[in-house]
Amino acid sequence: MSDYQSLVDEVSALLQAPVTLEDREFALIAFSSHDDDLDPVRTRSILHRRSSPAVRAWFESFGIASATGPIRTPADPDEGIRARLCVPARHEGAVYGYLWLLDDGTIDPADPRLDRVMTLATWAGRLLAADTWQREAAPLAFAQLLSGSATDRTGAARTLAGLKHPAATAASVTVVWASPAPKLNPARLPDGVPAHRSLDGLALLVPLPDPADVSPARTVAASLITAGGDEVLAGIGGARTDLLDVPHSWREARLAVRSARAEPRLGPVASWDGLGAYRLIAAPPLATPAAPDADPALLPLLQPARSDLLHTAETYLDQAGHAQRTAEALAIHRQTLYYRLSRIKALTGLDMDSGADRLLLHLAIKTYRLATAPEEPAG
Repeated sequence: MSDYQSLVDEVSALLQAPVTLEDREFALIAFSSHDDDLDPVRTRSILHRRSSPAVRAWFESFGIASATGPIRTPADPDEGIRARLCVPARHEGAVYGYLWLLDDGTIDPADPRLDRVMTLATWAGRLLAADTWQREAAPLAFAQLLSGSATDRTGAARTLAGLKHPAATAASVTVVWASPAPKLNPARLPDGVPAHRSLDGLALLVPLPDPADVSPARTVAASLITAGGDEVLAGIGGARTDLLDVPHSWREARLAVRSARAEPRLGPVASWDGLGAYRLIAAPPLATPAAPDADPALLPLLQPARSDLLHTAETYLDQAGHAQRTAEALAIHRQTLYYRLSRIKALTGLDMDSGADRLLLHLAIKTYRLATAPEEPAG
């Protein structure tokens, strides 16, 4: 931005006229300070950081998008528009923005100072082209990460790394999915959060400084709910440290939204890690005996030294939480059972007095047993 401001200030000083720089979408980039010489259009542009569609159509009707040099646009007193000199900011044959000078005809088109202005406009075009590429490259790379081929995903990860994009430099990322897609201006998203809109929703790639803390994603998801209203639900996928795993986070975010539709208490923002038993119902872990996978809730009990706790948990749940029958099945004293149950709670964070927690752990154990069972009998 400092380069743009320096450029605008130089043009303003050179021609002693108010100057603004807008991109080709008529979003305000920089402006000079001539507060005593404004018209309503310039004032609104500065206040709202963008010109209205009607103003854009007015100026484009004079051929500014195809102009290769300074072009004068007339005044429209009824609309409060003063005459202007427009200098297109082009790069490699394409227009990327416009330098605007309020001018009532005092600037001579043959003025040699305009040669310097054209040089500065060319430099502005180069800067705007680079910014446009970076702005558009990240969402395109994100789209390729979501649904491209393996080669596309590898190339997309390289693109984000080459851009030094926050998604490539952060410790981890997650995908936020909102459905139906809310009407949200991408410019209102936090920096470094590319978006990809499809027919059934809006996906966002959110960098996470800490894989264990998805609060940045919750903030983004909440903004989507605010923008979309009551009908919109948002899901947050699990954190991933490798960009090539982004499709898995996207799948989890979509399943989180689906789970929230089935169980409204999970919404309007549902995180994959907070789905409980719905996590296993929606997507049982894909595993093989050679490479078993398990729900995170079960992982603390899978260490070999804790096999007794795993067996205790499974037996207790198989016995519908009946302490006496469980103790008899395990051939242990009830006090020993209660001690083991307290250890299970401390390790997993799951409360065996909670029906939802019991369902989650029971499903996790049985899913793991199924995933690790051999397909054929041994021997």
